[in-house]
Amino acid sequence: MKGRFAERFFKTDDGLTLYCRDYPAPTPSAPTVVCLHGLSRNSRDFQDLAPVLNERFRVVVPEQRGRGRSDYDTVTSRYNLMQYVHDTHAMLAEFDCDKISVIGTSMGGLMAFALNALYPHVIQRLVINDIGPDINAAGLERIQSYVGVAGPFADWEEATAYVMSVSQSIFPDWQSAQWATFARQCYVERGDRIVADYDPRIGEALASQEAGADSAVLWSLFDTLVDVPSLLIRGALTDLLSESCARAMQSRAPRLELLTVPNVGHAPMLTEAHVPEAILAFLSA
Repeated sequence: MKGRFAERFFKTDDGLTLYCRDYPAPTPSAPTVVCLHGLSRNSRDFQDLAPVLNERFRVVVPEQRGRGRSDYDTVTSRYNLMQYVHDTHAMLAEFDCDKISVIGTSMGGLMAFALNALYPHVIQRLVINDIGPDINAAGLERIQSYVGVAGPFADWEEATAYVMSVSQSIFPDWQSAQWATFARQCYVERGDRIVADYDPRIGEALASQEAGADSAVLWSLFDTLVDVPSLLIRGALTDLLSESCARAMQSRAPRLELLTVPNVGHAPMLTEAHVPEAILAFLSA
């Protein structure tokens, strides 16, 4: 049945067990879409989009080390972009995915840049969700302010109130039910507490990161996408991806299209009006 997923696990080269949701191909010839979540997120970010895509595609949604049901790493320094890319490539080999399309939200988009640079011709089409090689200082500082420090919370009401307090400017049109759902995407029950669904130590490397520090490297990775059809989705209220960076990405990658999501910041959930349809049409082209 479309929209149902299998829970799968795979081993990394350094012995961790990582989790992913695998929405089986609707037909034997259906191509594969891999959805890559952001820094502090997990596979539940795509729980509404994946069933839509699953009408035409196999959809694989991994959780990076230190997130969700994947193992936490005992070595904090391995919480880095290239390690995540290496893990993802190992998953692709394990699951026989040699040609894929990718949807990458925030950090997941940066992972896609690096994956394409290291393993050319694997990515056939790419959706980049609200990220670029130039990362705005304001957005980075906002993320640094809460990653690894949120919670624990006594109950879901408290968790929902907190996530609303730090994200109200991102989703100004959301109602209470949407905030409650979002809280359950970000947090999880452990014993009698509600905690962030990631290893808080992922924030250690982020804490020392400065905006612009890796810009030249990220641009060099992005430039390998020149021949890859890409769709850049940008929240109109984003504090991470500037208009000037989006324009520069378009000028350097002629096959990149731009879709702006109104009245949403970083990052769109990809369930906003007309967005799932736009993604499905782009991936099906």
